[in-house]
Order: sequence, then structure tokens, then C-alpha cells
Amino acid sequence: MNISEAVASRRSVRGFLPTPVDAAVIRRVVEKAARAPSGGNVQPWHIDVVGGARLEELKSIMARRVLEAPKGEATDYDIYPKQLPSPYRDYRFQLGEQLYGSLGIPREDKAARLMWFARNFQFFGAPLALFCTVARTMGPPQWSDLGMYLQTLMLLLREEGLDSCAQECWAIYPETITRFLETPATRMLFCGMAIGHADEGDKANQFRAERAELEAFATFHGI
Repeated sequence: MNISEAVASRRSVRGFLPTPVDAAVIRRVVEKAARAPSGGNVQPWHIDVVGGARLEELKSIMARRVLEAPKGEATDYDIYPKQLPSPYRDYRFQLGEQLYGSLGIPREDKAARLMWFARNFQFFGAPLALFCTVARTMGPPQWSDLGMYLQTLMLLLREEGLDSCAQECWAIYPETITRFLETPATRMLFCGMAIGHADEGDKANQFRAERAELEAFATFHGI
């Protein structure tokens, strides 16, 4: 597919088939994505890919961990600003309403919403997981490089007929993941990612997140 098709078809998939992902394909994609832009060619990303028995081990660990520490652990960064202003707060609220609406879980059923959110930590059934870590010495400009790497990766996955879901939620369990991956103390966890083939029959995949109109985020000068 061309780039426009990959961009248009990329989405956050929250229900995967158990179909395995070819190891050669994921190695190829992880390597190709390193052509993503990087200020000064610093290349601040470090990628851990987890599959097979090791992934099943991690899923078992997390099934216990979300019960032991449902609110997570001490985090290294705030996923969202503590006071998220409008319109960004509104976009996030709308996404939640779309997702839980597609699942038939009403807003007042907090327990059901929490139980469903816990599926994040099973990678929504995906057969492959990826984690991105970064040196603690890196600042916001280098963190933007992480985003460019991950976006490039997700578009390359689409080219291979694969789907993904970038998951910053993993940042609330940094101690568990750092221990599991044996990440050096000099690096910190940024995010995880579920990778595989979308289960089109899963209700969580029955909607597409809406995006703001062009005029809401772009200003054109002199053209």
C-alpha cells in the first residue's frame, strides 16, 4: 500500500487474533523504522520485542499485578497534564465515550470499565508486544524522536498487513516492566505496543476515533 493508505488505515486496534507474527517481519520493520527523523541523528529509542513463552509469562505477571496494584506504581512521567484543558480534554472524553459505547458499557458502570481497561495489560490478545525505552538524560526534543520512530514503525506494520495499538498506559507499571525487561537504571519506560492481526469481529474495533477539522489545528500564512 502507499503511504496515504497506510496512514488512513492505521488505527488503535483493541482486539487481536491469535495469529502469530513472523519473526522475520517484525525484525525487518523494527530495523526499517530506524530511518525515522532524529535530531542530530541521536536515535534515542531502544526497542524490546516480546513474544512466545516470554510474552505469556509477562501476561501472567500482569494479570496478578493489576489486582495487587490496580492504580499502578510510581510513574516516571505524567501521561497527560494534570489539568488537561479544552479542547484536548474534550477529545479524550469523546474517545472514551465512543470506545465504551461500542462495548455497551455505560459511564456509570465504573467496575466494568476498569475490568475492560485491564485488557490493555494483556495486549488485547495480541501475539506480539513491543516496548520503547529512552535514556533518562534525554529531554523533550528527543522524546519527539520516539514518537517519530513509533509512527514510522506503525505505518510499516500496515504495509506488512499488520495492526497495532500504541499503549502509553504501560507507563503506570514502570517497576514491573523494568524488572521484566532487565532495563538498565539509566533508561526509563516510555510506552508499550500491541502488534498482530486485528479481530474485525471484536466490538472494540467497530469504531474509528474522530479527528478535529483542519481549521481547529492548522493556520496557513501567505497561502
